[in-house]
Amino acid sequence: MEQRLGSTWRMTVNEKKFIESALESELRVDGRRPFDYRALTIKFGREDGSSEVQLGQTHIMSFVTSQLVQPYRDRPNEGTLSVFTEFSPMADPSFEAGRPSESAVELGRIIDRGLRESRAVDTESLCVVAGKWVWSIRIDLHILDNGGNLVDAANIAALAALLTFRRPECTLGGDDGQEVTLHPPEVREPLPLIVHHLPIAVTFAFIGDEHMVIDPTHHEEAVMGGRMSVTLNANGDVCAIQKAGGHGVLQSVVMQCLRIASVKAGDITSKIKTVVESYKTERALRMVKRHAPRNAVDVNEPGEKAKQILEGQKLKSEECSVSQSDDMDVEQGRIKKKSDKDQSFTGRPSSWDPYSEGVNIDELKATLASRGSVAVPMNLDNLGDNIRDETKTDEPLSDVNQVSSSTDSAGKEMTMSKEKTLQDAVKPKNKRKKKKSSNTAAV
Repeated sequence: MEQRLGSTWRMTVNEKKFIESALESELRVDGRRPFDYRALTIKFGREDGSSEVQLGQTHIMSFVTSQLVQPYRDRPNEGTLSVFTEFSPMADPSFEAGRPSESAVELGRIIDRGLRESRAVDTESLCVVAGKWVWSIRIDLHILDNGGNLVDAANIAALAALLTFRRPECTLGGDDGQEVTLHPPEVREPLPLIVHHLPIAVTFAFIGDEHMVIDPTHHEEAVMGGRMSVTLNANGDVCAIQKAGGHGVLQSVVMQCLRIASVKAGDITSKIKTVVESYKTERALRMVKRHAPRNAVDVNEPGEKAKQILEGQKLKSEECSVSQSDDMDVEQGRIKKKSDKDQSFTGRPSSWDPYSEGVNIDELKATLASRGSVAVPMNLDNLGDNIRDETKTDEPLSDVNQVSSSTDSAGKEMTMSKEKTLQDAVKPKNKRKKKKSSNTAAV
């Protein structure tokens, strides 16, 4: 205890007099009016049931979890709601890890009383099997930075976490109908809690004999003589009142605090509902985005635009359906050919032929031309016109892929047949010359 008191921050007499003298002019050290709140910021985590609240220099995180437990005997049809606080040493030098201090226990009781006594959360909807299984809701508050007025900041963090929390859905089955089955979020959508109203805590600090401020800072809490926390909803219903400190408060002052707190509770409630609605919208969009198709066409768009979109989708599908071949590359939905020479040759082998890679069209044509000249190696310059016309042929070669040896043999056979025909044509002329010579000799 002595170590905890030794690490407590204390103000000097001059600092206390400066704060009191500034309040006489209805001004505060941070420039606010006596009944003005500091800047409020509410954020949510990726998981349901987690919130982060920053009220000025005060920083608090809240987490909500659930668990199936056995109910109390006096309330077998109702679930339970509990609040736990954790004061971290990094938030304030006076906080120590381990056993919670008196301030931590007091903070947890104020938040718990405002939620449970006002029936803000419907605990009957947390019952699964009467007298056997109910849901136990636990709220964990972590103090990250103590800048004053922990009660209001912790209450806002707890409400924001409760509004965004979702418990798993469960069903009953088995032979006796008492077996509970919990469904994961991927199978069935979790269920939110039923919150009837939002009890907002508003804290007043009494400094001196006449001065009263709202939302005190860490410096003002060191100077104040008493404190009062009023918990009420936007309808003006008082949920709880907690008075701490030795400073006495008149009845008229209490009624004045209730009127001011009613206005502040309405403003804070609207802020909480606004950020919660934005979070729910973002969550719904995130869930839809996970199951939405890649390309969606709006039927309400103009006809031309819809046709363009459909044509683009058809072109992409055709490009994706093209199989990858050796002479074509598919990159980013576009087909690029390797060379311009292949584009000019339309009669090349199909793209699936593994032997068509690297074929040069010019070399192939030159080879075919050379083989065509070798196929008929005859020199017909010395033959007559009639024989030359008979040997000419206009028919193209039927098979350009024959072996060179077979082509040469075919050429030799054709040459021998031509020579034989030529000899047969020349022989009758010689016989006629011999007959003439014999007749001449006889004469």
